[in-house]
Amino acid sequence: MVRCWKRSEACLEFSRCMDWGTVRSLKLPHGVFLGTLAAILLIVIIALGVAGQLGFQPKTQSTSQIVRITFSDQTGALINQSALVDKHNSVVTYSVSSQINHTSTVLFDMKHGLICYKPDNQDTCFLRKMEKSDYENMHVVLNETEQQVSQIWLVGNETQRHTEFLGVLAGSRLDASTLQEPIQGLCQDSPVYWTRRAEGPGKQRLIYFCIDICFPSNICVSVCFYYLPE
Repeated sequence: MVRCWKRSEACLEFSRCMDWGTVRSLKLPHGVFLGTLAAILLIVIIALGVAGQLGFQPKTQSTSQIVRITFSDQTGALINQSALVDKHNSVVTYSVSSQINHTSTVLFDMKHGLICYKPDNQDTCFLRKMEKSDYENMHVVLNETEQQVSQIWLVGNETQRHTEFLGVLAGSRLDASTLQEPIQGLCQDSPVYWTRRAEGPGKQRLIYFCIDICFPSNICVSVCFYYLPE
């Protein structure tokens, strides 16, 4: 009985030693633990710093700005139009609203020297090449946007008004996919025709449609289209 008790006590002490030794063997050295903790804290600090820089980094200002131009026609009715100015691509897009709430689009592409007209009452685009006066008017719009002007009022009695006639050339239909942006996007899936400046439609020809455009230089132009004889 004595031998058995002693043997059991020895086994119990051996088991306790084995368990304590296992636990001690699983513990990391003190220096390694502190080094690992310092590395984790350093990574967290770097991540927070990068996130802070990204969060407080000022956003790049857009190169596009809308300039609203309000003027009165000869009857005194207000006509609203807006010009979306893309200074980076040298593009000015006019949205002209008529008295019956129809909106026509006139796009000035200064980089390629083209003007594209898309009337509100048909799915057709008309092109013509920009002239010296067109570039001058567009430079005025660009200068106004540099001054952060969001709305321009034109004085009716000081506004210069004139009418331009553009004849649609026969057999000049183009495929919009052959044109470059942004005209290609404006005239997608629409027939495109070349036009040229003309003296007038004459008595035998009726005006097809007209678009009134006003510029910040107090110049308003009524652009009227008609088809030239075949």
